[in-house]
Amino acid sequence: MSFHIIKSVKPLDNLVIEITFANGTKKKYDVKPLMQRWEVFKKLQDAELFNKVRVDAGGYGIVWSEDIDLSSEEIWTQGITINK
Repeated sequence: MSFHIIKSVKPLDNLVIEITFANGTKKKYDVKPLMQRWEVFKKLQDAELFNKVRVDAGGYGIVWSEDIDLSSEEIWTQGITINK
């Protein structure tokens, strides 16, 4: 299985992130639905923490803290592709 490697991530308004993959694809991902499913994601309502998002080592996901992260495959399959 080949992974979709993340090149960069940028926090946007309204708990949305913009992700650029190594192949040039850009996607937007809304974090809010995760807050309804998992308690730990509610911590991201803190704007300071939300804005600390970064690409994990190797580009296989993104992280906010030791206990809050998302895989590249979740973002690839659930994110909305941005037209170039």
